[in-house]
Amino acid sequence: MLKRYFPILDWGRTYNGEALGSDMVAAVIVTIMLIPQSLAYALLAGLPPVVGLYASILPLVAYAIFGTSRTLAVGPVAVVSLMTASAVGAVAAQGTAEYLEAAITLAALSGVMLFVLGVLRMGFLANLLSHPVISGFITASGILIATSQLRHVLGIQGGGDTWPDMLGSLAANIGNVNPWTLAVGAPAVVFLFWVRKGLKPLLVRMGLAPKAADIAAKAGPVLAVAVSIVAVIAFDLAGKDVNITGEIPSGLPPFAMPSTDVSLIQQLFVPALLISIIGFVESVSVAQTLAAKRRQRISPDQELIGLGASNVASAFSGGYPVTGGFARSVVNFDAGAQTPAAGAFTAVGIALASLFLTPLLFSLPIAVLAATIIVAVLALVDLKTPKQLWTYSRADFAAHVATIGITLVAGVEMGVIAGVSVGLLLYLWRASRPHAAIVGRVPETEHFRNIERHKVFTADHVLSIRIDEALTFLNARWLEEYVLEQVADRPKVRHVILMCSAVNEIDASGLESLEAINHRMQDAGIKLHLSEVKGPVMDRLQRTHFPDELSGKVYLSQSRAFEEALRDNGDTFHEPKDWPRGMI
Repeated sequence: MLKRYFPILDWGRTYNGEALGSDMVAAVIVTIMLIPQSLAYALLAGLPPVVGLYASILPLVAYAIFGTSRTLAVGPVAVVSLMTASAVGAVAAQGTAEYLEAAITLAALSGVMLFVLGVLRMGFLANLLSHPVISGFITASGILIATSQLRHVLGIQGGGDTWPDMLGSLAANIGNVNPWTLAVGAPAVVFLFWVRKGLKPLLVRMGLAPKAADIAAKAGPVLAVAVSIVAVIAFDLAGKDVNITGEIPSGLPPFAMPSTDVSLIQQLFVPALLISIIGFVESVSVAQTLAAKRRQRISPDQELIGLGASNVASAFSGGYPVTGGFARSVVNFDAGAQTPAAGAFTAVGIALASLFLTPLLFSLPIAVLAATIIVAVLALVDLKTPKQLWTYSRADFAAHVATIGITLVAGVEMGVIAGVSVGLLLYLWRASRPHAAIVGRVPETEHFRNIERHKVFTADHVLSIRIDEALTFLNARWLEEYVLEQVADRPKVRHVILMCSAVNEIDASGLESLEAINHRMQDAGIKLHLSEVKGPVMDRLQRTHFPDELSGKVYLSQSRAFEEALRDNGDTFHEPKDWPRGMI
């Protein structure tokens, strides 16, 4: 029981020097990457840059204790930062103490929600968001985030929570571009894009070992930060209206208390729930992907607890909502992290940076932090998925595009709500119109296949229908109409066989429809049979009067049901000898 809620007691028992060395190397690499990211994402959330560092210390320690993924790296991420800015901006003005208090409260609310969901074992909530929906939401969020940061690269005023508002604001202020800010921000964007793809191959060609080259490439943002600070000081860019971070407090995270204002909590409740779901889905997707590569497993329910503990830790240390980040988790994985201890070591590195490096960041241009965000989030924009979905599933394509459009036009919160709603509506639509097929027997086999797809044997007086969905209130009426319609089109039918091999459940509405079909068949002098009914489904049917009232029989196999129906009409089944053998 203890190991279930404290996974550290499991992997900690076998921790050794080899794992320690691997975790330390990974921690150094992730720390180098996380410092500029933390500062930048706090800026995106509308918070002082140091808050990003605070949110990258205790949450990592909490996840190391409660999390189940060996390589997931927890901390501020772009999408959650954007959602935080949207939620907190609705209740307080940026730059005020109330804004920071609301962000802290949002983290606490999110943490408590995740923790409670984990205790209740509700990890299945990750399934509420389909892949097309979550992909569309992340793509739209990436576009929103990148657009919101352009004003910092250009050195102009701007704002807005939706894409039209952001574009309109940029257009209205485009004549006020600060050339010095642009001279810093634009090269930073170009350099960081090149670093992501071009620096490692260049260093390898120059003779550097691949692993060392990879580490150097990951340190690209740190180099951009250092060069830009030197440029600001050397050319007195602060005096030319280039925005800089200014003084960043040194020291460890302070103890903070979330607000107990009931009104504020009510205002933040829904945004906290949306952030919790999105953060959990993003985190568990990354964790499962990385765990599968090493044949490891994670527990979604325990992940809820781990992320909940991380967010509570962030709140009480002056941070804002956090979750598992894709980019840094992949870096952590590639760097060889063996256990969650790598995250704890990363927290130590961030803490040391908070203690000793923050004075060096006084002259850091905001434009460079914005460039870091732009490069990071544009990697989230997926332009391939729409084409793939259009080819594979028009319904999923519609959900994907609708999520993108609503998120861009109405904002991130409406985008999440719309995504969940569209996904559920699509599910209900599909469930209400299940696939069913008229089937016949494949020659020289006992297999039955769709008559529209295969050359099969049928008989005029026997109608075999395969049902490929559970019978529930969503589709019971549809099935009843479908069967009666098929029977009406075949006046010679004397036996109807419902092949139930794919039916996993029959609820009360489904049972009522079966009873209605049975009575209608009896009135028409037709026998209704069931075949290949699964054990649990049959157990429930036997607790009713339906098996006794059934005009036909319940058969173990479709083949037996078909053969007996043939004999009942005086026919004998013969395989057509001129048909291809071995057809499936």
